[in-house]
Amino acid sequence: MATNTTATKGKTENSGPARKLLSFGLGKEEYGLDILAVREIIGVIDITPLPRTPDYVKGVINLRGKIIPVIELRARFGLTSVPNTEETCIIVVDVPADAGVGESEPRLMGVVVDTVREVLDIPTAAIEPPPEFGCSIPMGYITGIGKVKDKVVVMLDATKVMNPGESGVLASVIRSEEAALSKAA
Repeated sequence: MATNTTATKGKTENSGPARKLLSFGLGKEEYGLDILAVREIIGVIDITPLPRTPDYVKGVINLRGKIIPVIELRARFGLTSVPNTEETCIIVVDVPADAGVGESEPRLMGVVVDTVREVLDIPTAAIEPPPEFGCSIPMGYITGIGKVKDKVVVMLDATKVMNPGESGVLASVIRSEEAALSKAA
């Protein structure tokens, strides 16, 4: 049986099915996350700040009784923060267990973005590997660059972008918040 991927001279030629992404904007740039990782999109709600966390960790939200950590993607990428608008939203993403702090189950995390755009189908033939030159986003966060019509979509790796393991405090604070919430109920 033939495969859809063949390696030639260190490059990979893909002729497989299209990748489905949720595209969103940060300023004028367009980014995408694998649609299978996205659980829901909500408007910005009250975020409870957490002590001793990185600047990009905005805090936690209570979403239908579940405590979810929230990061601001602009801050995560070292971009200037901007005030929230009517289009600002939180994308709730399922982060695989290997990104967690000694956890065996996936964890939901929220990501604040400027605007959610659309769901895109990008054929694998229209996806380039991440560029080799420097940019404001760490290269490990990028899985590829998708070409759609007349625009470019930076495809992000949710596991690396939303790595809660960078702050061991975050996981313990979230567990404390969840315990307090269950006692109050």
